[in-house]
Amino acid sequence: MENSTINYNEVKKLFELPFMDLIYKAHSVHRQFQEKNKIQVSTLLSIKTGKCPEDCKYCPQSARYNTGLKNEDLMQVKDVIATAKLAKEAGSTRFCMGAAWKNPKERDLPMLEKMIKEVKSLGLETCMTLGMLTQSQADRLNKAGLDYYNHNLDTSKDFYDQIITTRTYEDRLNTLQFVRNSGMKICSGGILGLGEQQKDRINLLLQLASLKPHPESVPINMLVKVKGTPLADIEDFDDFEFIKTIAVARILLPNSAIRLSAGRSTMNEQMQALCFMAGANSIFYGCKLLTTPNPKEQSDQLLFKKLGINQVEKSQIPDEVNEEQIMKRINKEDPLFYDASI
Repeated sequence: MENSTINYNEVKKLFELPFMDLIYKAHSVHRQFQEKNKIQVSTLLSIKTGKCPEDCKYCPQSARYNTGLKNEDLMQVKDVIATAKLAKEAGSTRFCMGAAWKNPKERDLPMLEKMIKEVKSLGLETCMTLGMLTQSQADRLNKAGLDYYNHNLDTSKDFYDQIITTRTYEDRLNTLQFVRNSGMKICSGGILGLGEQQKDRINLLLQLASLKPHPESVPINMLVKVKGTPLADIEDFDDFEFIKTIAVARILLPNSAIRLSAGRSTMNEQMQALCFMAGANSIFYGCKLLTTPNPKEQSDQLLFKKLGINQVEKSQIPDEVNEEQIMKRINKEDPLFYDASI
């Protein structure tokens, strides 16, 4: 899966650019490939909460940590649909459903398939994050109509075992390949602030850029520190480094939606505005992301109004032909621009 010609040193040079130069370059790429002043809005619902057997050090849903989280079994379809209707009324175009599993069991598939079909009937795009999948499970979800499957890489391959030991990096890559084989679109990104170094952020972005085609959606999360997890007292992550990572992600993944995901509740309006300028063009709506806080919809609407940003009415599917044409118009002699579509 690692077939990209983009190399580590090229990406490192982007991170080393003066901050304003990097933002300018990223914003230029953004305007070439994405609609300007537009943002895609999704809603994320936890359809099964807690009791996860994994040991992800950042996650309050792990059964290994005492975080005070209330465990909840798989939701009934009618309750999921009721929430999806509210999400659509609020302006979301995609409804994401997350379950705290290492992987779904076969007995869960019929209920999940029904959720997908019912949410689709509302005119919403559908996304699920259920843990690892087999090829047959991915095929079933695709057949039910699931548009996107989320499975984050979290961090670099080298740093990964410092954060998670109950599944391997290859397990994650295999699930992404099963999803792509099935015909579904991929949502995959990472978490910043886990204690990783800049080289790990570079290698995470290189790994995402090596996936062919690129993930249609790339969530960039700021660690939300939760009491009771091993990372509860880790040092705060630098805001400028977060924005720079958004910018480099936009340059490497020009046709992907870059989602400003978890951690927005701790970001002021100015930081979010810089993230949007750097290339982020998607967010999650609603007061919670699974179990962690998120800005209220009214706050987001006010920020959009201040910035002159409009919500997209439906998600845009990347146009590979258009990408190729646009790349030909980019000044190839500028060392800051290289063919990220290769």
